[in-house]
Amino acid sequence: MVYDTETTGLKQGFDQIVQFAAILTDADLVELDRFELRCRLQPHVIPHPSALLANGISIGQLTDPNLPSHYDMVGSIRRQLAAWGPAIFVGYNSIRFDEEMLRHAFFQNLFPAFLTTMPPNCRADAMNLVLAACAARPASLSLPIGPEGRPTFKLAAVAQANGLEATRAHDAMGDAEMTLELCRRVQAGSDDVWQRFVRFSNKAVVADFVRNEKYFFLTEFFGGEATHRVVSRLGSAPNDSNGHLCWDLGTNPASLADMDDQALDEAVCRPMSPVRRLRVNAAPSVCAHWDAPEWLEFDRGVAESRAAWLQAHSDVVARVVGFYAKRWKDAEPSVHPELRMYSDPFPGPADEARMWNFHESSKARRLGLVRDLDDARLRTFGHRLVYAEHRSALPEADRLKADRWLASRLIEEAGGPLTLPVAIALVDEECDRVTGAERDLLVEYRAWLKARLDRASAHLGEQLTGPLSHGSPASE
Repeated sequence: MVYDTETTGLKQGFDQIVQFAAILTDADLVELDRFELRCRLQPHVIPHPSALLANGISIGQLTDPNLPSHYDMVGSIRRQLAAWGPAIFVGYNSIRFDEEMLRHAFFQNLFPAFLTTMPPNCRADAMNLVLAACAARPASLSLPIGPEGRPTFKLAAVAQANGLEATRAHDAMGDAEMTLELCRRVQAGSDDVWQRFVRFSNKAVVADFVRNEKYFFLTEFFGGEATHRVVSRLGSAPNDSNGHLCWDLGTNPASLADMDDQALDEAVCRPMSPVRRLRVNAAPSVCAHWDAPEWLEFDRGVAESRAAWLQAHSDVVARVVGFYAKRWKDAEPSVHPELRMYSDPFPGPADEARMWNFHESSKARRLGLVRDLDDARLRTFGHRLVYAEHRSALPEADRLKADRWLASRLIEEAGGPLTLPVAIALVDEECDRVTGAERDLLVEYRAWLKARLDRASAHLGEQLTGPLSHGSPASE
């Protein structure tokens, strides 16, 4: 299954999906079904002007009352994806962006966040597939050169460089179609690259491979260029159940044996050190040494002996992992619940049951269910949903508090979401460099921002008696 999103910006947790498109295929990439959804803007979200310029969506379209709400769209997405499963979820740059946006959308709408990685579902990123196909010999795809003279891996540019039309770039369905066609090109031209892509979309397969292969190839991409390394697993990465540390066997690990603590720390933690980190749930580009193409030349004897040395010197390996782990410290939890999806524990069984009851209950019952949630993040999101979806169901005191919260969030800079004053300043900057339809889009957007700022400022001036929490718009 191939999918894509269009969003109000790049801030995961604070921006929202406004268009979602997906195409279901069989194992041979023959299309079986497709669907596409749009929604209107949430009350507390301010689009970044750069996002509007990129996707060409006007503020009038985003506020169209005939569009479904964000909550309704996310519910429809989840139902359709669940009906299509089990599946391999593939997007372009999706693991870094689209899937994170989708997870936040699920979580903030009281759905389980990790649909795409819950077994038997798998996930993979077509951008890594494209880069691997371009690095193969012979290459089945061409990677275009950007204006700065370096390879660019932007979807539209890659599509055009390989003879595909990109007239619907930055449209979710258009981008999904381009992604699917690039996958077809790789499948037809580099079947070995495609087969590894499919196989290692399954994190259980990757975990088993990494743990049981004495050494293997790991391909990493920097600036669109591939670096191939023969590596051997050292151990688990700190604070990441899906993370593994590996040693680049291009460096002799025996050199570590006599190092003091300072020298070992510098050797392990310097930029581009021989310690490489991979995540088994992120579809890494790996290849068994015995299955590597001939052009990936390496000295098998050296690799064998260095991997064996690591296995025989568990004390040195433990020191390396220990020094690496010291550099990874838990960050302080954010004041914004939107940024605590990973830092806080997952919702417990009781809250999961309440989440499902929320969706199946009447509007009148939902506020009571929200107040019973144990997880403070979910209570915050649940109150926002009740406020946005059926404000009249809130008691008067809660409505007033929610109104004040919304006005405060839209105006006061709190180091998280985009605010109305900042958005106006950004629009003014963009207006100085664009013309024609783009400038018209921004002028319309600025008028909307200014009118909304005036209303929110007036509301705060009349009713706000003190700063409000960044969390819930209604009493908990």
